[in-house]
Amino acid sequence: MIYHIDTTTSTNDLAREPQYKHLDVIWAEHQTAGRGQRGHSWHSTEGENITFTVVLTPSFLPIIEQFRLSEIVALALVDTMAHYGITCRIKWTNDIYAGDNKIAGVLIEHSLSGESIARTIVGIGLNINQQIFPDDIPNPTSMSLERGITFNREEILNHYISALNDLYTMLQQGKKEDIESRYIATMYHLGEKHTYAYPTGEEFQATIRGVRPTGHLFLEHTDGTIGEYAFKEVEFVLPQKAQK
Repeated sequence: MIYHIDTTTSTNDLAREPQYKHLDVIWAEHQTAGRGQRGHSWHSTEGENITFTVVLTPSFLPIIEQFRLSEIVALALVDTMAHYGITCRIKWTNDIYAGDNKIAGVLIEHSLSGESIARTIVGIGLNINQQIFPDDIPNPTSMSLERGITFNREEILNHYISALNDLYTMLQQGKKEDIESRYIATMYHLGEKHTYAYPTGEEFQATIRGVRPTGHLFLEHTDGTIGEYAFKEVEFVLPQKAQK
């Protein structure tokens, strides 16, 4: 069920309340404390985009395989964009890019029970009809900017939920390798040399060679060695920053 509300602090915060069940969606027109990965906030002009949270209850999935949920969440966004004529890639771990510009961001939070995942809160911000963004956002785009038309936001949300449910069913059926291979094939800059940075700010050149089921990123360095990185141990340097 989709709960469409005017304002909340964060749809992820609201989705923790026990009345929301599996595949329930909280869609807010305005968030006073919307947030993204790495502690960033999420900007969205009211009435132009969709900021929402999906509740999942993947109790069948071991904690060690929680990255599988990131894979299906991101792939469902890629599939939805493709349905509307926009080719996208997944910037590890689950940002969605059209070319070198970000069209959607994802924040996933888990509640654990023993060795399994009791509840997963999937927060998504998808830029749909917004065409003007604040200057401090480095590389935004939207469906409208990519296609030059105005979209029906509720229709897009319904399509996304359907795509996510299909991939979730695949995960329940144990088709993990199929999902993983699709995720890897869709990765932003897969097989291409790109600039990355350590948390210290030190930059280096490397090439994505894949990702573990745990979500660790494989990067081939220029000397041929392979590094394995967890989330927050390395990050992309955006193309415009790499040229400075």
